[in-house]
Amino acid sequence: MWKKRKQQLQDFRRYLNKDNKVKKQEVPDGLYQACPSCNSTIRTLDLKNHLQVCPQCGHHLFIDAYARLDALFDHGKYKEYYTSMKSGNPLGFPGYEEKLEKYEYKTGLHDGVVVAGGRIDHMRTIVVVMDHRFMMASMGSVAGEKITRAIEMATRKKLPLIIFTSSGGARMQEGIFSLMQMGKTCAALKRHLDAGLLYISYLTHPTTGGVTASFAMLGDINIAEPEALVGFAGPRVIESTMKTKLPAGFQRAEFLEDHGFVDMIVEREKMRDTLALLLRMHA
Repeated sequence: MWKKRKQQLQDFRRYLNKDNKVKKQEVPDGLYQACPSCNSTIRTLDLKNHLQVCPQCGHHLFIDAYARLDALFDHGKYKEYYTSMKSGNPLGFPGYEEKLEKYEYKTGLHDGVVVAGGRIDHMRTIVVVMDHRFMMASMGSVAGEKITRAIEMATRKKLPLIIFTSSGGARMQEGIFSLMQMGKTCAALKRHLDAGLLYISYLTHPTTGGVTASFAMLGDINIAEPEALVGFAGPRVIESTMKTKLPAGFQRAEFLEDHGFVDMIVEREKMRDTLALLLRMHA
């Protein structure tokens, strides 16, 4: 009898434990992200709603070209141009074609430059956005050609031009064909400026190399996002070459603003309102 009673108690305890046991819940991938600046855990949806800006510390994370365009143009409506242009391999660089295919598959882009036209606060504008998901938006023949065509279209249609820069510089796999894009884009900008038309350069993290040495710093107005790295050679290269210690914050947007290379620093959530105001002032 006691054995039976003991067995019943054990069965009852097992039943209670089974019902009260907390089942482990799996958290879906991509639901949260960690801010690289303050290490806060943030819902991915919250980051999206804040244009990829950390709501805790204000750190600006990467935002892709299409998300930026959606936030910039009226009602997120715009027309994209030159979507079929793809890079070739003019120098026969080993493995280059395979790398291009890999990045096309990974990003859905043919190159790291997106050209669009639409209205910002009802004002027609041509916008170029560099997206460094594709080979760090390095400037090869296609990138340079798309930017040049965008500039020439803005000039022909007598429209203001905005270029959001973000690049690792010239694309080494295309050699001299890549470096030629620096002169080509600058020549097109000279014609745009001679026509009395507005060009706003919007520097985002990171803007380096041949892009900085060409069209990125030629704006009538140069704007930068907070803490964006902007420079030609990297800080470590400069320190090792010059044998000197660089000042704190060197090549960051705030340092450049203090030294007159940047006209203003604008937080991403104020991007559209600021650009709309500048376009209105120069209309």
